[in-house]
Amino acid sequence: MTGAAFEVIGGKKLKGEIIPQGAKNEALQIISAILLTDEKVTITNIPDILDVNNLIELLRAMNVKVYRPDRHTCTFQADDVDLNILRSPEFKSKSGMLRGSVMLAGPMLGRYKKAFIPKPGGDKIGRRRLDTHLLGFQKLGAEFIYYPDDAFFYFSTDGLKGTYILLDEPSVTGTANIVMAAVLAKGETAIYNAACEPYIQQLCRMLNRMGADISGIGSNLLVISGVEKLHGTTHRILPDMIEIGSFIGLAAMTQSDITIKDCSVEYLGVIPEKFRQLGIQMNIVGDDIHIPEQDIYQVQTYMDGGVLTIYDHPWPGFTPDLLSIVLVVATQARGSLLVHQKMFESRLFFVDKLIDMGAQIILCDPHRAAVIGLERKYKLRGITMSSPDIRAGVALLIAALSAEGKSVIQNIDQIDRGYQYIDTRLQGLGAEIRRV
Repeated sequence: MTGAAFEVIGGKKLKGEIIPQGAKNEALQIISAILLTDEKVTITNIPDILDVNNLIELLRAMNVKVYRPDRHTCTFQADDVDLNILRSPEFKSKSGMLRGSVMLAGPMLGRYKKAFIPKPGGDKIGRRRLDTHLLGFQKLGAEFIYYPDDAFFYFSTDGLKGTYILLDEPSVTGTANIVMAAVLAKGETAIYNAACEPYIQQLCRMLNRMGADISGIGSNLLVISGVEKLHGTTHRILPDMIEIGSFIGLAAMTQSDITIKDCSVEYLGVIPEKFRQLGIQMNIVGDDIHIPEQDIYQVQTYMDGGVLTIYDHPWPGFTPDLLSIVLVVATQARGSLLVHQKMFESRLFFVDKLIDMGAQIILCDPHRAAVIGLERKYKLRGITMSSPDIRAGVALLIAALSAEGKSVIQNIDQIDRGYQYIDTRLQGLGAEIRRV
């Protein structure tokens, strides 16, 4: 896979239906939660992507029994876990590459009273702190030692105890990790300023089906009464809302007629509304979203005529993962847009590639970019570029599919980490894209 690139011939209108994959962010949490029971847990709609497959391999290395009848279904049983593997070089190299491996710490602390966390790998999108996780575990009664020589945090506890935790930020992975640690703790835990993304709601519902006692699901105050033991269950992962948003943007940008199937629309929050603010028409039919072919889309202004700003905010606000897509789509709109990326300070650095393609963008600072729409007066032009992170990679892919001529996108294992078979699925809509 390394060294692979996408070669894209742009400017074609696409047509057809596409089914979104299972949600990557949910999968990493749900799959980690299987460690909380010694009974069988079956998970369906698993996305077949690098980050998730690496996590499954990591569990296999820990002696979890894994039965995978197909790429999207897995039955796990953690009834004979080998914790010694956690200090091995093999675990270190595997988990260091994978940001999601930090999610194993909560379940391990809860059930086995010890955990290791390697310093995280993953995206190059600026600082991503682990403080929320570490402070949460400490408040529940865990102690940790940091080993600088091999960049490991080692946690241990003689028994977690419920407590009141006010998070310093509503971190999704931090909330999930603390919830998983708290379900088996003694007494009651209250987490305030908890993340309330659909991923967290899904995790809490699954844990409740396993016998946990969590209330306040969907709000920013979760109350967890600790239980002695959890049982097996089955769980279906939601469709990936980031992929759904990416496909909406792709359809508008390439003037295509696309239907996105089985979107679980009730869990999309403000995502459809934000794309409508860019002037994109969409019809929601049951659980499908149909985006009709559209010559021009016009960015709305505020009621007083001010330039629209789209910014990220913790759920139920707009997810930061879709800002790259919004920015690309705005390049061909009629009107102007300010994109304000509050959470990550290096996520807008890919705009230089779009400027090379002919987009009119002013990068104000690491967090803000002003986009002046081209109104399709001229197309973007194909160039050779490299993908810095998962979401920028797909934004650049959308730009390439709408551009005139040939584009080459290098470093596409960044895209493969988050999007399954993206090339073959887009080929199914008529896109000219190949892996070289």
